[in-house]
Amino acid sequence: MEDRPAPKDTEGWLARAAEVAAVLATDAAARDKAAATPYAEVQLLKDAGLVTLLGPVEHGGAGQDWPTAYRVVREVAKADGSIGQLLGYHYLWNWAARLVATREQWEHVEAEAARNQWFFGGAVNPRDEDVVVKDEGDTLTFTGRKSFSTGSKVSDVTVLEGVLEGTDDHVFAIVPSDSEGLIFHDDWDNIGQRLTESGGVTLDAVRVPWSAAAGYVDKRFRPRVYNTLNVPTIQLVFVSFYLGIAAGALETAAGYTRTKSRAWLHGGHEHAVDEPYVIDTYGDLTAKLWAAEALADAVAAEGQKLHDDPDAVTERARGEFEVRVAAVKARATDVALEVTNRIFEVTGARATASAEGLDRFWRNVRTHTLHDPVAYKRREIGRHVLTGELPQPTWYS
Repeated sequence: MEDRPAPKDTEGWLARAAEVAAVLATDAAARDKAAATPYAEVQLLKDAGLVTLLGPVEHGGAGQDWPTAYRVVREVAKADGSIGQLLGYHYLWNWAARLVATREQWEHVEAEAARNQWFFGGAVNPRDEDVVVKDEGDTLTFTGRKSFSTGSKVSDVTVLEGVLEGTDDHVFAIVPSDSEGLIFHDDWDNIGQRLTESGGVTLDAVRVPWSAAAGYVDKRFRPRVYNTLNVPTIQLVFVSFYLGIAAGALETAAGYTRTKSRAWLHGGHEHAVDEPYVIDTYGDLTAKLWAAEALADAVAAEGQKLHDDPDAVTERARGEFEVRVAAVKARATDVALEVTNRIFEVTGARATASAEGLDRFWRNVRTHTLHDPVAYKRREIGRHVLTGELPQPTWYS
């Protein structure tokens, strides 16, 4: 896909993402089983231009918006949920500079990222003990351990986060992934999302110049309400690859039903596609998926309005957006789990063969949807409906 003109609009980028997905789909089940480090897959994303989708045009990026990025992630995840997650997290960490940094900082990061096709990883996990950040004059050192560092070995740069020693101040910084003291453990061995390189990482006095501390001027952070859009934006990336995995499961299952499933011997039909319960199930699952996708697109468009004018984001606007994101997160979780489970009802016993790989869709969704309890998303919605309460910004709301 190298040396091809870049698409000019959203539809062109979605078509490019579909081309990438078609390549990934050819051996997705085998690659899932092998669980090898996805160097080639990330290079495919780079060659297709997808890694610079959000980058500034003047530096070689595509200049696209978040709604397009979400749909690109969804398209890639249809073929491979792991690569969809990697791409979605890459977009998040690439955007992290704009989220918290000064204009001078984020313009520099975005320009370098676009020119060099950086692929981003992130060593940020709020459930772990905080990484300790020490002030050593002109530099900072990050020391600690995180259980998850999605992207690890396939990333060019990694986002670090920790708490400045003796304060409650959080510090974000971007460092080369081969930095001295940054040690990836290669210990990701979970049932799903097997190619996400999400193992643990140790930070052993990783050095960062103060000038790279995002959003800090003269060693003081300059906060904005926009800084708190991290969680709703992250959650919409989750929604994107959940729905992409569900769509991929449904498409793959339908192909199997058309070509391999056998009609039940007591049903009176020659072909499985004529079985009334099979038809009903596909109709039911498709309707639920389409409804969730429509809600996801609507909420993404609402969020883009906030991204378009960061300095105008208010606490109320942010809170109302988070409630909407919570709603689509809850729906996407339920729909993706149902679709990836129920496809076996309409493909048949032989579809459970390891060679078919249909189980990977459910394993992928089930693994990542445990990231944070969906019940707490429903609580955000319910409390807002009943009392008008808006979620307060935390690492998970």
